[in-house]
Amino acid sequence: MSFDVEGVRAQFPILKREIDGNPLVYLDNAATTQKPQCVIDTLVEYYSNYNSNVHRGAHRLADEATTRYEAARDCVAGFINARARQEVIWTSGTTEAINIVAHGLAKQLQPGDEVVVTEMEHHANIVTWQQACLSSGAALKVAPIFDSGELDQTAFEQLLTNKTRLVAFPHVSNSLGTVNPIVAMTAKAKSVGALVLIDGAQGIAHGGVDVQAIGCDFYAFSGHKMFGPTGVGVLWGRESLLAEWPVWQTGGEMISEVTYQSASWNTLPYRLEAGTPNIAGVIGLGAAIDWFSKLDLLGLQQHERALMAHATALAIDFEGLRIVGQAPEKSGVLSFLMDGGHPADIGFLLDRQGIAIRTGHHCAEPLMRRLAVPGTARASFSIYTRTSEIDALFTALDKVKFMLA
Repeated sequence: MSFDVEGVRAQFPILKREIDGNPLVYLDNAATTQKPQCVIDTLVEYYSNYNSNVHRGAHRLADEATTRYEAARDCVAGFINARARQEVIWTSGTTEAINIVAHGLAKQLQPGDEVVVTEMEHHANIVTWQQACLSSGAALKVAPIFDSGELDQTAFEQLLTNKTRLVAFPHVSNSLGTVNPIVAMTAKAKSVGALVLIDGAQGIAHGGVDVQAIGCDFYAFSGHKMFGPTGVGVLWGRESLLAEWPVWQTGGEMISEVTYQSASWNTLPYRLEAGTPNIAGVIGLGAAIDWFSKLDLLGLQQHERALMAHATALAIDFEGLRIVGQAPEKSGVLSFLMDGGHPADIGFLLDRQGIAIRTGHHCAEPLMRRLAVPGTARASFSIYTRTSEIDALFTALDKVKFMLA
């Protein structure tokens, strides 16, 4: 049986919207995904029925909020196959998750140590390590990509030495859609004794993430890129590491005992979760993962591959359009340039036809500089994208081409 796209779409109220009299064609999923009604209802239910702080309240509302908040942690742990629930740390998103690791690593790095990233990184997976290296005297090494957007695996492996302390790379490139061989790359990094962090912001929504099978030490992702709320994310890390990792922030919840002279830290996961968390966001993320987990994983992955193949074929046949990023393994992203049109102009003219894409450097400025482009127009797909919407994109691009001529 084919994947039930229409059944999935029916659960997303925003997809019924029109823009300037045109049906919305939402192709900006690499920036954020839309939310199913069950997630929206969960947020409303929290604020309407049991809004309370968690863990410390001596009343029914606090008990209900705490139960659902911690149930969401169990949901995430199961979804990514964590070994223990305390390995799931709530964050504001992928960026904060990476910063937690970088903050701790900076305290451990020494001059002569090295951190390895790739040329396809989002800024969040560059600047954090850059700053950690600057403060510690360590060196930041960058693994190159080919013109296709595929990582040069030979060059990557040659950068790994006994000086390498951590390797960080994306599961999926947010700007090119390149899917990295994360299991093989992790194994190479572990062979020299390095820690491994994977930026999973673009990979998590495609399902099938098993942190134990991957073998990494840290995996970070955001809720809003997998049908959950904004402002909430996850840092998964090995318990043996997180239990001793330098604390990120201090304050409430992460404390065991405090005097005016000293303080001791709580156990995992709370030692890395200071302050009142985004309770509604966490519970909403749990609802999103519960909803996603009930879908036909194989079917949705096949559907996404078919969308990518269809979009690529149309792009190749479109005169005057150049695909930016043609790695053999891609997922959900078509970045492109058009003769005579700046990406910002393309995005504006598509918006007037009801088609939402992203333009610019996609928080990957060094990558754009490497590819010698000012930025790209980026259409990105999700499980609710119709093939007919991709057709609509290229029909609209025909009009854009005419208007820019």
